[in-house]
Amino acid sequence: MASIDKVDLHSGADDFPDDVPEENGATHIGWFVRWVIERGLFVAEEGTPADVIDAVRTGTMSGRDFVMEHLDGKLWPSDLSEEGQAFADTHYDGYLKDVGGLLIQDLESVYYAEDSDANYRMVAAALNERWERFKAEASGT
Repeated sequence: MASIDKVDLHSGADDFPDDVPEENGATHIGWFVRWVIERGLFVAEEGTPADVIDAVRTGTMSGRDFVMEHLDGKLWPSDLSEEGQAFADTHYDGYLKDVGGLLIQDLESVYYAEDSDANYRMVAAALNERWERFKAEASGT
């Protein structure tokens, strides 16, 4: 089974800057994970403490830190509910383009984007729009 995304796809890429830490390759993955947790679309592995999931949901732990510390830098379809998987299948690539379009204006690379609540809120708004389209497509409206 292929992962949805993983940090080493980014940190090992030719366009990954030499002067940023590896975990910056997980920032966008972490934002997506936080968003799916907030939406109730995340399926926690057995052994993942509920308080850790809650910390991501409330923003006291970053999604990036969660991805690195509890998901081994990878997001798998099995980490998502069936509906979350369907959403990721149809919208994750578009989400990646959204992240680049929203954050790269003043940056040399998206990998310089700060893992901040403000940046998360910006990409979460784009995910919310994608979610509304996904739900409308699913209902046939």
